[in-house]
Amino acid sequence: MADEERFGGLRKGLLEFAILRIIERQSVYVADMLAKLSATPFATQEGTLYPLLSKLRREELLDYEWVESDQGPPRKYYRLTPKGAARLQDLSDYWRQLDATLETLGR
Repeated sequence: MADEERFGGLRKGLLEFAILRIIERQSVYVADMLAKLSATPFATQEGTLYPLLSKLRREELLDYEWVESDQGPPRKYYRLTPKGAARLQDLSDYWRQLDATLETLGR
């Protein structure tokens, strides 16, 4: 069984965390997000990413701005909101707690 099949649920649950990490420091265009994810276990497609970005925007965790492009139509660049930064911090703290717990259980 491939890792994607075995760990699909876990990967899907962590994709939000990965996206928030990508846009943590700067505004990012969707194609750049997909490129960053492509070489990782979080590789995904636009059809998965756009609904997640819409959900995060509805939850006010991120926002976007339109930026003119020399290569075609304007591009939508996503950035974290203060609420998104707080969620990312919560997820990071929880991840560290989970990791420490799993390490402790393995002793």
